[in-house]
Amino acid sequence: MPLQKNHLFFGYGHKLTNEQRKYIDSMIDNQLTVVNAFSGTGKTTLAVMVAKYLKRDLVYIFSPCEEKTLGFTPGTVQEKESKYIVPLKDALLEIGEIPDRVIISEDNIDNVKNGNAWVYTMSHVFARGINIKGNKFVIIDESQNFTRGELKKVLTRIHDDCIIVMIGHDGQCDINDKSKSGFVPYLNHFENEEYANVCKLNVNFRGKLATHADKLEWE
Repeated sequence: MPLQKNHLFFGYGHKLTNEQRKYIDSMIDNQLTVVNAFSGTGKTTLAVMVAKYLKRDLVYIFSPCEEKTLGFTPGTVQEKESKYIVPLKDALLEIGEIPDRVIISEDNIDNVKNGNAWVYTMSHVFARGINIKGNKFVIIDESQNFTRGELKKVLTRIHDDCIIVMIGHDGQCDINDKSKSGFVPYLNHFENEEYANVCKLNVNFRGKLATHADKLEWE
């Protein structure tokens, strides 16, 4: 389904690159979109926009890669997760949503009851044994920081009525042993499936400094 002038993205149309338009169309047309994107390309913001446009509840899944397990950090689950969902909150603000209003939490019961809250957040740590279904829009963010086993744990719990966007950047893995990352293996695993599509985003809108910094590589 091509981008329509009267929908959510029209106000941003003059800013969208051809790559971004293909990314948006892929999320609308396919069950799974895997995007390999540089920093600052709008990958998370555009995915959150599509979830809102399609009027689907959003499930945002992240990896607490700096810690052996999220369970060892103090506080409630919500407190443990808060620092990992900053990209999501930034994306919500960018599309005119108030994070504290639309993210489902124990402190947001009134908006949950009246239907204003439509965003779930969770770490893969707490994904064991769950079922993700009911026409959800699932974003697996910073997928390069998931191991193969962690991505398998998440992906095998998603039903076919959901749309999945697996966002990553193969050049910015924070896992100590980068060879354990599951992002590229799963990108290759899905790229020829009829229900999936692989996209790339290359334009960093943060500017020339951020773009040049992203080009430095090391072993």
